[in-house]
Amino acid sequence: MERLLQLLKENARATSDQLAVMLDTTPEEVEKAIADYEARGVIKGYQALINWEKADENHATALIELKVSPKRDRGFDEIASRIMAFSEVESVSLMSGGFDLAVLVSGKSMQDIAMFVARRLSPLDGVLATATHFFLTRYKDGGVSFVDEETDERRDSWSD
Repeated sequence: MERLLQLLKENARATSDQLAVMLDTTPEEVEKAIADYEARGVIKGYQALINWEKADENHATALIELKVSPKRDRGFDEIASRIMAFSEVESVSLMSGGFDLAVLVSGKSMQDIAMFVARRLSPLDGVLATATHFFLTRYKDGGVSFVDEETDERRDSWSD
């Protein structure tokens, strides 16, 4: 049923009947599989992808890279747990490279995010360095294009 997970990732609003047709099975089997995935923690939730540039709200997003000092017995888990508790934090991931953690943060403005980093994130015990990267335009997220083909003027210049 890995195909079911892919279909749900593409459209979490698809009904059991629609999914059953695509998977050549019954709606009951689809519902049973989804319930099993949810019970085992494979499916952690369902979200809408929002194009904040089109919404009538101020919204800013940033990727914060953190260099941290891992704790002796807990490694990176302890600091990651503390960071996850902040409401501004959308995701936390351990990564390879020059920094240890990637933290996706949202706020009403770049200033709000900058203040969050300066006042709440950077002072945490174990945080050695931060690098903040603000998202200016989102072209694709979650496999979904955020570019309107008919309004993308760059398209015209590409075909010349």
